[in-house]
Amino acid sequence: MLSVNPLCSEALLQYIWLSGHFDRLRLQTVTGEPVAILSPGHLNRDGGPDFTAARLRIGGMEWAGNVELHYRTSDWRRHGHQHNPRYHNVILHVVFEHDQPEPTGGKPLPWQIPEPRIPVLELQHRIPKILLRRYHHLMAHTAFVPCAPLLHRVPEAVWEKWTPRLIQERLARKTEVYRNWLEQTRFNWEEVCTRAMAQSYGMPVNTSAFLELVQSIPFMLLARIRQHRPRLEALLFGQAGMLGTAFKDAYPKELQSEYRFLQHKYGLQPMPAHRWQWLRMRPASFPSLRIAHFAAVLHSAPHFFSRLLDTQGAPELEQLLHAEPSEYWQYHYRLDVPSVRTTAPGKHILHHVMINAIVPLLYLYGKHMRLPQHQQRALDLLDSLPAENNHIIRGWAHEKVPSITATDSQSLLQLKQYYCDAKRCLDCQVGKNLLGDDLNECQEEDEDSLWGGGSPMKKF
Repeated sequence: MLSVNPLCSEALLQYIWLSGHFDRLRLQTVTGEPVAILSPGHLNRDGGPDFTAARLRIGGMEWAGNVELHYRTSDWRRHGHQHNPRYHNVILHVVFEHDQPEPTGGKPLPWQIPEPRIPVLELQHRIPKILLRRYHHLMAHTAFVPCAPLLHRVPEAVWEKWTPRLIQERLARKTEVYRNWLEQTRFNWEEVCTRAMAQSYGMPVNTSAFLELVQSIPFMLLARIRQHRPRLEALLFGQAGMLGTAFKDAYPKELQSEYRFLQHKYGLQPMPAHRWQWLRMRPASFPSLRIAHFAAVLHSAPHFFSRLLDTQGAPELEQLLHAEPSEYWQYHYRLDVPSVRTTAPGKHILHHVMINAIVPLLYLYGKHMRLPQHQQRALDLLDSLPAENNHIIRGWAHEKVPSITATDSQSLLQLKQYYCDAKRCLDCQVGKNLLGDDLNECQEEDEDSLWGGGSPMKKF
């Protein structure tokens, strides 16, 4: 595990070594041997030294091997590296602060026989102070995102380069779930598509409940009765656990009667009704109304996935997804609870399904079937849809980072959830750009004012 220090964590030291953000003029070890960095090596995220395959010139001789980084020289012995054979090929020990003699246990250099010592390079006085202060502020800041005060400095080119990578990561994360479903269903793309759409209809708080609902129904049964709307609705509402009480209206009574027949015939077990969340949501998002809309789509578009592959562009997909629920749901948000005319599913709901179910599914299909045109279709679809509107996207807008398309909003969601919230600034292209931005030109006082004063760090 990387140690954390208020001045320079080992993670930051790794970044500094790899990026070269330190004074490399007349580098020398703590004992005076000149050092030239031919290649810093490759960051090793597994066990063993921090960097592998480094190439260095030490004391006039060229060496290839591993580089280990620590905050202090004494960390080498504290971590027990002198007894670990993985560290016997370390050719340089890079530290922030040199606090004791060079460690032993590395690859011997000619002048170190018979007791080999690993050369130590101290960086404490070679790292720009402003970089350390900026990193401190990032780790300590409690704004919407750690780098909020500096976001105006990020060039457009950085966002343009970073966005595709974030989209790839987000799609990989989503499609991993679908890939597992494919194996579970013996590569039944229609069934996986049904699960994906069900999840998207349940977002954000009833995602797991919707998935549990469709998984509680044998897919062959669902496919067989989807053309019979009353039976399909009875099956979905019954399995959702919403038909277990006495009703006054004729429609839920009919559903109840139909479901009892299906339950007895197919040995169905409904899910507990308490799995559904109703609190603090608008009536248009009630799970009962969402189930009715989902049933309408299943009924109107059999073999949905096959039809999906033949559609071209967002307008055709909107038409495929647009389906009116039963007449009962035009005046009800819940069973047996009358209301004024309900709101039909707007485009934002259709776009939500397209972004969170169809795009990842198309992307996975193209990758699995080695049909890159479908992967590109998925990316083009994101580009053609408007940005989502949620509290995270509104937070970015407040920081003057706008979202125009769904590509923008999906990349910013990935950035916030998996980088900013975890303060992975050293893994983020925006964070890296800001850490290395104008290091020789910024004044410490100007930097502190950007953070609203912040918590001052010890002066060097």
